[in-house]
Amino acid sequence: MTYKVEFKEVSTVGLETSPVAVALAGLRANEARYYWNKYKHEFVTVPASDDPETLAWVEKILAEREMNFPYKPLEVSSFEVDGIKMAYVFYENGLAVNVMYTLEKGGKRAVGFKLSDGMDIPAEFEGKFKFARQKSKLAGTIRGSFFVIKGEY
Repeated sequence: MTYKVEFKEVSTVGLETSPVAVALAGLRANEARYYWNKYKHEFVTVPASDDPETLAWVEKILAEREMNFPYKPLEVSSFEVDGIKMAYVFYENGLAVNVMYTLEKGGKRAVGFKLSDGMDIPAEFEGKFKFARQKSKLAGTIRGSFFVIKGEY
């Protein structure tokens, strides 16, 4: 079932099993607001089980840094906007992973990590990444980090 993410009224649809469902929904809504304001693009998610290709693509890119998450993926999103392929995975523990992959050779390509308000920093990130803090009306405090993609995907 596809879900058009609302950012005026935050909903936990699809994220109910997360222990930080409200914060994760706020984080997802924050992303939806960004894409609407910048590109007039509606942010749509599907259950991870409905789009195994997107999940596999993100996992393949994460393997570049030997990152393999044991967390349950709840939702994914994949779309192209302004020459950039974007993919998101929202995990049950409150982690959101996004891939920004410019299709033009030599463009910007990176993986971003965002932690929902109230979740601990996962062990996989200890000593590897520093997280910047950002305040959001929709998501509370978002902690984020990233790495630049080196390979071709």
